[in-house]
Amino acid sequence: MTAAAIEIGLDSFGDVATDGDRVLDDAETVRLLVEEARLAEASGIDVFSIGEHYRAGHVDSAPPVLLAAIATATERLRLGTAVTVLSTNDPVRLFQEFSTLDAVSDGRAQLVLGRASATESFSLFGYDLADYESLFEEKLDLFMRLRREETVTWSGAFRTPLVEQRLRPRMRPGGIPTWIGAGGSPRSVVRAARYGLPLMLAVIGGRPQRFTGHVDLYHQTLKQSGHTIQPVGQHSLGLIADTDEEATETWWRYWEPVVAGLAAERGFYPPTRERYEAEIADGALYVGSPDTVARKIVSTARDLRLSRFDLKYDILHLPRRARARTIELLGHEVAPRVREMLTKKATHV
Repeated sequence: MTAAAIEIGLDSFGDVATDGDRVLDDAETVRLLVEEARLAEASGIDVFSIGEHYRAGHVDSAPPVLLAAIATATERLRLGTAVTVLSTNDPVRLFQEFSTLDAVSDGRAQLVLGRASATESFSLFGYDLADYESLFEEKLDLFMRLRREETVTWSGAFRTPLVEQRLRPRMRPGGIPTWIGAGGSPRSVVRAARYGLPLMLAVIGGRPQRFTGHVDLYHQTLKQSGHTIQPVGQHSLGLIADTDEEATETWWRYWEPVVAGLAAERGFYPPTRERYEAEIADGALYVGSPDTVARKIVSTARDLRLSRFDLKYDILHLPRRARARTIELLGHEVAPRVREMLTKKATHV
C-alpha cells in the first residue's frame, strides 16, 4: 500500500433519511442518493457504492438501477456495490446489468460480491437458506467464467445450463473490477485469494486489527495460488462532523435504536454508551472530527495494509444535513490528511 494508491469511498445501504422533523419517503431517499453521489464527486471521493437490502427503512433493493442513475449525474466517480448478494442473484443477469452499467458510465463500474449477512432475499426470491454456501460457490464460479471467457458452456445445480453462450453487452477486456466481501470468515478470505480477486473486509464491530490474520492468510493464499498481490479494502460505519463531540452525540442518537433493534432480532448484546464509546476509541466506528477520523483510518490502513477505505455514512433517519457534512468532510479534509500522513510514514521508512 502507498499513499497515492489508497482510495477513499462511501457506502450507502439506502437508509431512509430525515429533513428537519420529516422522514423522507422512499422516492425522496432514492433521489437523495443521486444528489449525495454528485456531492461525493465534487468533494473528491473516489468510489460510491450501494448495498442490497430488502427490509423496511432501506431503498437499495435495485443497485444497478441506482448506479446507472448516478452514472448519468457524475463524470469521474467510480461506482460499485456494498455488497451484491450473489447467492440470490442470477449471474447471467448480473453480468448483463453491470456490463451495461460499465458502458453507461464509460468504464467506472465495479462490484463487491458477498453471501449476505441479512438473508431476506432468500425467501423473497425462492431460495433455500440451507443452500447458503453452495449457492454462492456455484454462482461465483459461473460469474467468473462469464467475466473471463468470451463464450461459456457451463452446468450446475441451481440454474439451467449454458451452451456456447456469449452475453451482450460485452464487458471490457478482463471484466470489471470484482471484489469478494468477507465479514470475518477465513473461508471467504481463501475464496477471494483462490480466484485472484481483491478482498473487502466488513469491519463493523471490535478492533479492526483483529483482521490482521485474515490479511496474512489472504496474501499467503494468493501466493500459493499463483496470483499477484491484490488490493485489500475495509468497509466500516461512521460519521464526521466539525467536532468530536458533535459527531459522537449525533451518531449515538441514530445508531443506538438501530443496533438495539438488531440486538433484539439477532440475539447479541444491546448497545450501551460505554460500548459505543469504546467502539469509537478502539473499535470499528469511525466517528469524530476530520483529524480524529483521519488518524484512525491511517492507523488501520497501516495495520491491515489497506488499498481502500469505505465509510458507510448513512443510518436510519440520520438527517440529510449530517449525511452531507460527512461526505464533504471526508472528501475535502479527511482524505487529504490520510494521504499526507501515509506519505510521511513512507518517507521515514
